[in-house]
Amino acid sequence: MADTLTLGKALNSGLRRAMEENPKVLIMGEDVGKLGGVFRITDGLQKDFGEERVIDTPLAESGIIGTAIGLALRGYRPICEIQFDGFVYPAFDQIVSQLAKMHYRSQGKVTLPVVIRIPYAGGIGAVEHHSESPEAYFCHTPGLKVVSCASPQDAYWMIQQAVASDDPIIFLEPKRRYYEKGVVDTSLSLDQAYPLHASRVLREGSDATLVAYGPTVRVALDAAEAAAEDDNRSLEVIDLRSLSPLDLDPVYESVRRTGRLVVIHEAPRTLGLGAEIAARVTEQCFYSLEAPVQRVTGYDTPYPPARIEDEYLPDLDRVLDAVDRTFTF
Repeated sequence: MADTLTLGKALNSGLRRAMEENPKVLIMGEDVGKLGGVFRITDGLQKDFGEERVIDTPLAESGIIGTAIGLALRGYRPICEIQFDGFVYPAFDQIVSQLAKMHYRSQGKVTLPVVIRIPYAGGIGAVEHHSESPEAYFCHTPGLKVVSCASPQDAYWMIQQAVASDDPIIFLEPKRRYYEKGVVDTSLSLDQAYPLHASRVLREGSDATLVAYGPTVRVALDAAEAAAEDDNRSLEVIDLRSLSPLDLDPVYESVRRTGRLVVIHEAPRTLGLGAEIAARVTEQCFYSLEAPVQRVTGYDTPYPPARIEDEYLPDLDRVLDAVDRTFTF
């Protein structure tokens, strides 16, 4: 069965299905119950599953994650919502010092199946702490897995796959894409859904490769469409989907054909995910590259006021300029 859903509604439906199939699945966070979350992603779940399974917590992110760790040790599968990306930092100690290390510390005897949902990135006219892209912190932390959905189909299945995983997973949700619609096939099983930690080629091309994730996937697709219409260039678009572990084999295969790569993300440029991808592609595809890997990113500044955020965010023009640069070498 296929339904047309927004990305936000797809997440809600995926959470509902996960809770229906496993009574050990809990949701906890600030305003996730009666309000349904600030973006209404958990709307209606407390009414249907009760206050013991959809728990409104105090405004204390460290306490949310610490409690979730204890619940996971007792056999539950907690899903924690961090209200906005910039609010995750009070919980950072619990995530990095405890959640990420417990499995290793116990020599594999203890698993912590905790999912931390984080609405992230900009484009909604909000201030700092509400528009940030903290993914590199978590990708740099051994013991965590990090994923980001970019479409309703992926949102619906990836959240269920994350909940079913025995590993702690940072689940990044591109908040400015919550209301974009797409077709979701709900008839599959988890085993039939596209693998959680695999990247996906969304558009085939032969002249250059665009790699993106989360909110910038739409930017990459729009750039590829514009390049085809205006410059008769064929750009391949790859959605990473999983940021840690990275599945770069499709990227290597693409770059060996196109010879050119542009990586797009909203996070600041220095030590961002684009730098790691550029390094790995250079190591694996050095003799295939016709030009240096280009990065289109946010800037090395705090997130700006809403009135100038369009100057900060990677957009179609900046991506096409980067593609043009790859053809000047």
